[in-house]
Amino acid sequence: MSKLGFTRAEFPEGFAFGTATSAYQIEGVKFGGCGESHWDTFAATPGNVERAEDGWIACDHYNRWEEDLDLIRDAGFDAYRFSTSWARVMPDGESVNGEALDFYDRLVDGMLARGIRPFATLYHWDLPSALADKGGWTNRDVAAWFADYSRTVMARIGDRVEATATINEPWCVAWLSHFMGIHAPGLRDIRAAARAMHHVLLAHGTATQALRAEGIDNIGIVTNLEGSDPVDDRPETLAAHARNHAIYNEWFLSAVFKGEYPEAALEGLEPHLPTGWQEDFATIQAPVDWLGINYYSRHRIVNAGGPWPQIGYADAVEETTAFGWEVTPHHLTNFLLWASREYSGDLPIHITENGMAGHDYLLDGEVPDPQRIKYLRDHFAAAKAAMDQGAPLAGYFVWSLLDNYEWAHGYDKRFGLVHVDFDTLERTPKASWHAMKEALKSG
Repeated sequence: MSKLGFTRAEFPEGFAFGTATSAYQIEGVKFGGCGESHWDTFAATPGNVERAEDGWIACDHYNRWEEDLDLIRDAGFDAYRFSTSWARVMPDGESVNGEALDFYDRLVDGMLARGIRPFATLYHWDLPSALADKGGWTNRDVAAWFADYSRTVMARIGDRVEATATINEPWCVAWLSHFMGIHAPGLRDIRAAARAMHHVLLAHGTATQALRAEGIDNIGIVTNLEGSDPVDDRPETLAAHARNHAIYNEWFLSAVFKGEYPEAALEGLEPHLPTGWQEDFATIQAPVDWLGINYYSRHRIVNAGGPWPQIGYADAVEETTAFGWEVTPHHLTNFLLWASREYSGDLPIHITENGMAGHDYLLDGEVPDPQRIKYLRDHFAAAKAAMDQGAPLAGYFVWSLLDNYEWAHGYDKRFGLVHVDFDTLERTPKASWHAMKEALKSG
């Protein structure tokens, strides 16, 4: 048995064992005519990002992509989930940067040449600053802007991409960024949040329809789901937990698959939604071919008092990662079963991100990361348990291939299977990369 506790033979033929990254976190916006995004300006604002770090060079993947694809191939992964950069493809939000399309052309061809299945994500948070100036996700026109960008990218690479996700983690795009203010554009405004929560879904549906009209299929959306448990059974605690679950986990799935928003979230957001929002569900419900689920951790929910939504977080009680996130793999099993039962039915589900930040150090040319190996072992077991109970799981993508720019935490939090020295940019596979290689060769 492998160190990760599974063999390839235990999973169905064609199951996608993959790894994942995103454009802004690894490419380096210094290169190839990339335009400014709202992450660049967010990072340039004091206090927003640890050490004021940004994606200027990142992992220099723009120039080192062949080496990085070799690492994916050599580990035995079948698939690579990457994202294209809106700010790179359309630096001013409108005109097309040919260098960017050439780069993604080479990248996809490089995957195919190595026997790697390309899984593309069209938006992983790098909105062009020129569009942020126009209101970004708070402006209804973002749906048309995003559809135009999506058509542009897929006109170049859509003939070779196996699967396409429209938007990564709409909760982060909307709520984390417009209500909590933790990610770009860093707003703390319930009206902006409500509109972003709606417009990100309208953009997904509009782009899905536009791509289908161009003959593109195998389209999905990637949602991030967070485990949560109430700290006690007091009515006010249970109500806060229900609101957290509605905002975080139910809002986006309910819209795409049922054409409605959960009441526990509407009680606070409905007064701030745009006029006629109900009429947009016909577009938001554009059929998808698969569902992506990103899962990492859980929160223990308390009632924080004060104004709506009164959601607070208690201290962790389980093992935690370098991020302080609790390790609770059983929630992954539960989410895979819940999502398929309540929303997506028999559609294939991909775990599009799962992984952990570790305190990882290069020691004598090696990077031991036993906690990550245990984390992956337990979460692969949780995924297999869901499959044994009928969950239609079709793929599992480990986050992340490389240590990279971890948004508001800069380069401090290391999620990679491969260690990156951010001074020399040298790559060193960690023990977890070798464990994945061993597991994927076995059986």
